Amino acid sequence: MIAQAILLTAQLAGITTILLIMLALPLAWWLANTRHFSKPYIEAIVAIPIVLPPTVIGFYMLVLLGNNGLLGEMSVYFTGYSLAFTFTGLVIASMLYSLPFVVQPLQASFDRVDYKMIEAAYVLGAFPIRVFFTIVFPQIKRGFIAACVLGFAHTVGEFGVVLMVGGNIPGETQVLSIALYELVETLEYQRAHYLSAALVAFSFVVLLLVYGLNSRGNSNRRVT
Repeated sequence: MIAQAILLTAQLAGITTILLIMLALPLAWWLANTRHFSKPYIEAIVAIPIVLPPTVIGFYMLVLLGNNGLLGEMSVYFTGYSLAFTFTGLVIASMLYSLPFVVQPLQASFDRVDYKMIEAAYVLGAFPIRVFFTIVFPQIKRGFIAACVLGFAHTVGEFGVVLMVGGNIPGETQVLSIALYELVETLEYQRAHYLSAALVAFSFVVLLLVYGLNSRGNSNRRVT
């Protein structure tokens, strides 16, 4: 059961992180550069999962992904399958739940980009894609890594959202946090201890990596 849950959790976190990076990069860039009046509203919407109880998000995602929900109805109509209590549903819910943990580090990195270098590159005729990979990305690399790590780790630690949206289906929606909950419910405390200790160690390593990146970036800025 645990090995299956570990594999499923890794798949969920990996897919969610990849999709979130694809969504968060342009969104964070826009938030870092726009002066549009809607910016604080968009930032507030992105940050809602930080303060909102996960069960609330899970409930509304369950309504949205269920057979009578907007996305659920569309899925049933086009594929014949519901999104609720499925791995696909977990991915969608996880993207919403982990969104701020990917967008905010990227936005903070974009805020520190030297835009004079970008303007100079455009004047010299560089294409946007080349400007991004040769000028922008090296400056946001640490923020990019932090966003990937935090997005992955936050998805691994989900409980309320995945329980509401995915339930507890072994091999389909039973991720590590749900497996731990089941071990406690069945009074298998020793196995629960081992799994909890592993998750604590994983969390420590993740935070150590993120703070290490931040510390290294700050020291480099002081040197320059």
